[in-house]
Amino acid sequence: MADTVEKVSTTEASSSSAEAPIPAEKTEPTTEKTKWGDVEDDDEEEANAVSELNSLSIKEESVLDEPEDSSIKAVTSGETPYTSASRFEDLNLSPELMKGLYVEMKFEKPSKIQAISLPMIITPPRKHLIAQAHNGSGKTTCFVLGMLSRVDPNLREPQALCICPTRELAIQNMEVLQKMGKFTGITAELAVPESNHGVTSARRAHVSAQVVIGTPGTLKKWISFKKLGLNHLKILVFDEADHMLATDGFRDDSLRIMKDIERVNPNYQVLLFSATFNETVKDFVQRTVKDPNQLFVKREDLKLDSVKQYKVVCPREQNKIEVIKDQIMELGDIGQTIIFVKTKVSAGKVHKALADMGYDVTSVHGNMTQEDRDKIVKEFKDCLTQVLIATDVLARGFDQQRVNLVVNYNLPTKYDTGEPDYEVYLHRVGRAGRFGRKGAVFNLLLDDRREIEVMEKIERYFEAQVKEIKSWNSEEEYKSALKEAGLLDE
Repeated sequence: MADTVEKVSTTEASSSSAEAPIPAEKTEPTTEKTKWGDVEDDDEEEANAVSELNSLSIKEESVLDEPEDSSIKAVTSGETPYTSASRFEDLNLSPELMKGLYVEMKFEKPSKIQAISLPMIITPPRKHLIAQAHNGSGKTTCFVLGMLSRVDPNLREPQALCICPTRELAIQNMEVLQKMGKFTGITAELAVPESNHGVTSARRAHVSAQVVIGTPGTLKKWISFKKLGLNHLKILVFDEADHMLATDGFRDDSLRIMKDIERVNPNYQVLLFSATFNETVKDFVQRTVKDPNQLFVKREDLKLDSVKQYKVVCPREQNKIEVIKDQIMELGDIGQTIIFVKTKVSAGKVHKALADMGYDVTSVHGNMTQEDRDKIVKEFKDCLTQVLIATDVLARGFDQQRVNLVVNYNLPTKYDTGEPDYEVYLHRVGRAGRFGRKGAVFNLLLDDRREIEVMEKIERYFEAQVKEIKSWNSEEEYKSALKEAGLLDE
């Protein structure tokens, strides 16, 4: 596949490039087989389920109202002392970066994860960092600010590299970097798969941007064709690091890129950020990244208290639709809703049922053109539509502050084993109540042993009891739940 590029100066975030850019909010339609990141999946249904969206953007808040239980355990390596940053002024950032934080981002003070991690990232000797924190706690700011703080604007060579599992997340992170670094003069380039035209990796120009954000397959091509130089690289970031280094994710590509960097520049810093790290990935990361500082959240502390979780056992599939319409959306003071389904077939079924009932709903699936997906996402982000039906591509990469209701029409399970996908469940929950706002999650289960068992395993894993709506069609129980979640006035 050919590669396309978006190259921007953070001083002119809206300017276009002469090198066939992909604008962040519009791309050409494509009929190619869908991808997860830029790796083709053999299972067409799964590929369609996880490659849905193109243009996503993130909005960071000035003050992050974090969950009360957001205790972060810091394990520092060596004897280097770190002082938590209560103010951004404590970090000795450039005036241009400070202006970006206060004027563009409208921040007031660091969130908890920012206060702890940023001194570790910026303070010499700038050791590697493995960092885990809640969804919506400000992780993106940590690594974007870390990259911007390390770049020498006078050196026109790549100095910071961020690798993301999907094209959508890469674009999202680029938007944050453009906004935060608006006054610095630092240039950035997007390395993602193109739609159906553009300059190939072999023929493209040498990368001169100081920050490069992209997906592993495209970055690997640029490196192999010697278009992306690594000699001056100071910092390497893995966003959604658990997926980047999982055996069923992008481990091979990630390790290849790390080895390519080490061959020419062994003194670079590695930052790994994610809301989730299972034990297998955590062990692998700790063996791969030598002598890192570490920030972890206990498994039982990963649940978000600002988001109330409920489960409903329904006699039949149709009852799930009735619950969504009659018992949740009709009763509550709902902002925007995301309904998570397992496949595009389920997405179509739920969409038709709600549309037939008069609801203004949209859905995304792998058979849509890139242009149609962009249009649907933009309408949702502009609040022109209230309900979005999607598969798990939204679980990891979508930050819309107005979403306060998530419905798990299907629980997340692994395709090969049928076992619960705990990390995806946590990411789904994190779509509601962003940045500490009130929110609710309703898990809709069939009266089936397998579905009930999946829910029970999720509860045991997080050491939390999800409150049950005893009668699936009891209006009073739903009213009580929505009041408890802050989505219905007393």
